[in-house]
Amino acid sequence: MNQRLTWKLLLSKETKLPYFKKIFNILNQKNKLGITIYPKSTDIFNAFRFTEFESVKVVILGQDPYHRPNQAHGLAFSVSPGITPPPSLKNIYKELSTDISDFITPKHGYLLSWAKEGVLLLNSILTVEQGKSCSHAYIGWEKFTDKIIHILNIYQKNIVFLLWGNYAKRKGKIINTQKHYILSAAHPSPLSAHYGFLGCKHFSKTNALLLKHNKNTINWKL
Repeated sequence: MNQRLTWKLLLSKETKLPYFKKIFNILNQKNKLGITIYPKSTDIFNAFRFTEFESVKVVILGQDPYHRPNQAHGLAFSVSPGITPPPSLKNIYKELSTDISDFITPKHGYLLSWAKEGVLLLNSILTVEQGKSCSHAYIGWEKFTDKIIHILNIYQKNIVFLLWGNYAKRKGKIINTQKHYILSAAHPSPLSAHYGFLGCKHFSKTNALLLKHNKNTINWKL
């Protein structure tokens, strides 16, 4: 009988490596200095908690968590219930409304239903300091999230990777395109969304690719 593959099983050795322990030493030091870090420690790995390894069909790759209070909760581009959707997420909804015929723009920004359907909402960097975008770049998270892609390359096939923005596109070089698909576009932020994100039709294209391989499509409605 084959052993069921889980994130915990596949990452058990990785989380014991010195670089991974160093990440949390850095976070602990910053906490002792009174620096506010997002998301809260219990939410850092929510992407893996809500999307089981064997259910991953799509990966939406973000840069790092939202850095304003009460927004980040461990799922890329998502915010907790009751929090106004940030500008990037509003542009994601804008694209959805033109790409998916029955999509109705929600008032919330909680993307949990996508995660439960097999959309891994993964940031390249899993923590951030309040008010400081990309403040935890190069403390080790990129190495960890590279490992996530490496694991998906080995054990999965026909995953659709959505790479939005230059930071996410960097990960493209380590995705096995013999086994998976990459859809790339500009970042959905207000600064860049008009340079190729709006009109990219990534959501319908993703579902078409899933159908091609007899996988259930994603219900993008929220």
